[in-house]
Amino acid sequence: MSWVTKTLSSTLGRKLIMALTGLFLILFLTGHVSGNLLLFKGDGGEAFNIYAKFMTTNPAVKLLSYLTYISIIGHVIYSIMLSSKNKAARPVGYAVSKASTNSSAASRNMGVLGTIILLFIVVHMQSFWAQMHWGSIPTVTYGGEEYKDLYTIVKAAFQIEWMVALYVIAMIFLGVHLSHGFASAFQTLGLNHKKYTPAIEGLGKLYCIVVPALFASMPLYIYFTQS
Repeated sequence: MSWVTKTLSSTLGRKLIMALTGLFLILFLTGHVSGNLLLFKGDGGEAFNIYAKFMTTNPAVKLLSYLTYISIIGHVIYSIMLSSKNKAARPVGYAVSKASTNSSAASRNMGVLGTIILLFIVVHMQSFWAQMHWGSIPTVTYGGEEYKDLYTIVKAAFQIEWMVALYVIAMIFLGVHLSHGFASAFQTLGLNHKKYTPAIEGLGKLYCIVVPALFASMPLYIYFTQS
């Protein structure tokens, strides 16, 4: 067994992969929410549809998409591995009596939160990503060029009450998940110091509120203004 295999199969190696994939996914969320803000532009979806085409046809973006898929799968697999190992190693009595004092609710329920978020991702990709790639989407023309009208699909989806509720609730879970994962990733990478750790923790708290809130505001905006 090589040192690479040994490292990746160790608890420290698994935590390292969790941290790296988690930070990559945080970068993805930042870019994703930035692009989706075009839904607020009020131009009938033109800017959003142009953005959607760019995101699904640009070679560099497609490569980043594959890295994102790999990161999600790796993050989930190693999360399950770590949760299973921690559960097997933790005495039941200790876990019951000391859990609330030794860790936050978010850290104790990262597996549950992650599972709910994963289910949301599946619904999200089926509703929009799969539709964009293989669905029967109407087209629109801007400046003589044809584009898939993904905006119409998004608008129709966010007129459904349960879909809007799902997105809002999922973003609350995402915020809780990020509230522990953000700072934990930097700590795992050894990037903790009395001078800048408070800044990282503060940035993490701000991020876990702002980004999920922006995502949640999009279905609410469309539901209440675009009917």
